Amino acid sequence: MITLTLPDGQTRQYDQPVTGLDVAQSIGAGLAKAALAVKLDGDVRDLSRPITADANIEIITRKSADALELIRHDCAHVMAEAVQALFPGTQVTIGPAIENGFYYDFYREQPFSTADLEKIEAMMKQIISRNAPLVREEWRRDQAIQFFEQKGEAFKVELIRDLPETEVISIYRQGEWLDLCRGPHMPSTSHVGNAFKLMKVAGAYWRGDSKRPMLQRIYGTAWRDEKELQQYLTMLEEAEKRDHRKLGRELDLFHFQDEAAGSVFWHAKGWTVYRELENYVRRRIADAGYVEVHTPQLYDSCLFKASGHWDMYGDNMYKIFGPPGEDGKEGKSFGIKPMNCPGHVQIFNQGIKSYRDLPLRMAEFGNCHRNEAHGALHGLMRVRQMVQDDAHIFCTEDQIQSESVAFCGLLRRVYADLGFEVARVRLADRPAVRAGSDAVWDKAEAALHSALKAAGLPYDMNPGDGAFYGPKLEFYLRDAIGREWQCGTLQVDFVLPEKLGAEYAGADGQKHRPVMLHRAILGSLHRFIGIMIEHYAGKLPVWLAPVQAVVATITDDANDYAQKVFDALKAAGVRAEVDKRPEKINAKIRDHSLQKVPVIMVVGRKEADQQQVALRYLGGENQKTMSLTDALSEMAQLIARPDEKK
Repeated sequence: MITLTLPDGQTRQYDQPVTGLDVAQSIGAGLAKAALAVKLDGDVRDLSRPITADANIEIITRKSADALELIRHDCAHVMAEAVQALFPGTQVTIGPAIENGFYYDFYREQPFSTADLEKIEAMMKQIISRNAPLVREEWRRDQAIQFFEQKGEAFKVELIRDLPETEVISIYRQGEWLDLCRGPHMPSTSHVGNAFKLMKVAGAYWRGDSKRPMLQRIYGTAWRDEKELQQYLTMLEEAEKRDHRKLGRELDLFHFQDEAAGSVFWHAKGWTVYRELENYVRRRIADAGYVEVHTPQLYDSCLFKASGHWDMYGDNMYKIFGPPGEDGKEGKSFGIKPMNCPGHVQIFNQGIKSYRDLPLRMAEFGNCHRNEAHGALHGLMRVRQMVQDDAHIFCTEDQIQSESVAFCGLLRRVYADLGFEVARVRLADRPAVRAGSDAVWDKAEAALHSALKAAGLPYDMNPGDGAFYGPKLEFYLRDAIGREWQCGTLQVDFVLPEKLGAEYAGADGQKHRPVMLHRAILGSLHRFIGIMIEHYAGKLPVWLAPVQAVVATITDDANDYAQKVFDALKAAGVRAEVDKRPEKINAKIRDHSLQKVPVIMVVGRKEADQQQVALRYLGGENQKTMSLTDALSEMAQLIARPDEKK
């Protein structure tokens, strides 16, 4: 007897194996018609595959959270068939679903053009309209190799040869076309629908190896319906307008150049924004009981070997190797720090610590370097040199929950101050390659589950994506155009204190290991500034704006008064400029509006005589006239930092 448990807790029993479609039909004809796949104990499978054991079961329909990945995966297969139909001799390689879409890598001597993408889309719609069933077949290894060799599909042959001997070789057929694939897939091509669009062609090396053949990667996006597709395309258009790289140039904030790829050249205005944000976080964490420290950039490799980073994270690090010694022995090796945690343990280890010293909250705006691939670099969002609002809380096991709850509260306050809220939280548990025993990981993961419950935060799981030393919470925020960004993290670590010999004297007089909570709110300050620029479309909150007010003259005979207003603004702590250019006032207003200056104070002979100013606010059509005293009072309110407001 097979017992299947539905999401609402009801059970259904069968005296022989059944398929997901059988189960859906037994529930109702409408569900069977809407069914795309089935989820068994958390794993998505084809509707047609037999169910042979007890399981928790969920029927996936187009409304389900898992539907988009199925649609996109099937759309990739449809695209591959279309490409081979239109361009015979093209080899297909790998084509997964990705965030917001899918891609497929092809090997072809002649490059694809924009016109080719239009032809491929048209052919895809024909294939979808045929409603060909997507059928799973299992082949013998030698059979699959022989088939793809005869087709001239060398990349598929390599993939099959590299699969473990125990791996089932599964093939998915849609009409006459087929491909090597693990699945799962929807019942037929018509379930893909027509809410898709091919976006661009890019280069990609086979298996990410620059020594292997260059492939052509076609990216596409696919959605449940036309409305979702249009919303996504509209969001992309808006994102292009808000691109922080474009705004960074236009607003004179920063630039990049090849001589320092992945590192930022902050201009004066951009550095003002950076310092304001850093100092805001500094005040917030000081109020929350953190002490700020500073640790070295360069360490002997022995520290990173002891911490595990040299082996587990070494490919992402910049390493320096000294010359051989006079005795011919290998020279010393060093690592530029990719994160601050090993250095913070070294500070903790100085002097004897007692349980009375805990929790110790240690923060650093540390300059870190990570060896990111050149193709992965993306403005401020992905750099090689960055600063994190990094901190580590050394505490006892009994303090994990209270410290985690306090951190969640701090993170939410900071996000709210900056114009965001927590969109969702994910718990990333143990990865396949990790340090520490399963018992230690059980304890760390249980601590995070408990902390989330105590903080009242709903969450979902991100299986296998924890750090090598501990599980982590990932905090996502949502920007003005609906995109989600993972910024904050909280990790529970029992491993690093053990590896680096951290100890404290307990109430029992014995030595104990502290627990180490790694946490960040903004993450990389560079990346967060990029997110904020795009979120606000360059119109940063007044307290963060590099120039908060400009005094603009209407006529030259107001120049002396304009200077007086400017001096008064500076004395009041306003970041101000004065514009006495012999230009028309409308041109000045336009120029400073394009520079996203929040407040423009217009002064002419009349304002000078009456000791007044005319205020114009960014985005507003009208202006209001007031005394200089009142204007200074209003500016004081506008520039107040969120943590300093009463």
